[in-house]
Amino acid sequence: MFTENANQIFRKSIADYHRYDDVDRAIENPYAEGSIEHLLYMKNWIDTVQWHLEDIIRDPEIDPCEALKIKRRIDKSNQDRTDMVEYIDSWMLDKYRSVVPQPDARINTETPAWAIDRLSILALKIWHMACETERTDVDDAHREACRRKLAVLEQQQRDLSTAIEELIEDIEAGRKYMKTYKQMKMYNDPALNPVLYAQSK
Repeated sequence: MFTENANQIFRKSIADYHRYDDVDRAIENPYAEGSIEHLLYMKNWIDTVQWHLEDIIRDPEIDPCEALKIKRRIDKSNQDRTDMVEYIDSWMLDKYRSVVPQPDARINTETPAWAIDRLSILALKIWHMACETERTDVDDAHREACRRKLAVLEQQQRDLSTAIEELIEDIEAGRKYMKTYKQMKMYNDPALNPVLYAQSK
């Protein structure tokens, strides 16, 4: 199943990152370039690094100049994340390009890759919540609360995986069709962000 493979790759990416726990460490993608496995690993690696950048920037004692650098880095990461979603959707479009949609085929509320994006983030939530259940510097109440949250996250992962599998099956059978749009993030574009284009006048 696609999502079983994806979840396994996400867990590997997260585990690989935590061998060093360093936001500056270069990615060592073990999968062949151009493969869906390569794209999924890259997608989750970006998410994992950004997760930890978001932790770092919330340090109340952080130097403001350093915080600004990290904020700029998070902005770039968000664009990279969007780009990876679009690459995954392009891979999907190519895979199912020969499928002829049925006359009554419907479009889905989101593309497969945007659902996969949520699955990647869920893998991170599960990893870190599981770590909370094993902490020895907190009381039993904290660990128990985190165990309950972890159970919900794991159920959410199962449900989302099922929904993605059903969407892929519908696309394969022509019951649904894919249609993608570029995200067109305006705040990153010097021609569309009024703060940026005002500076060029």
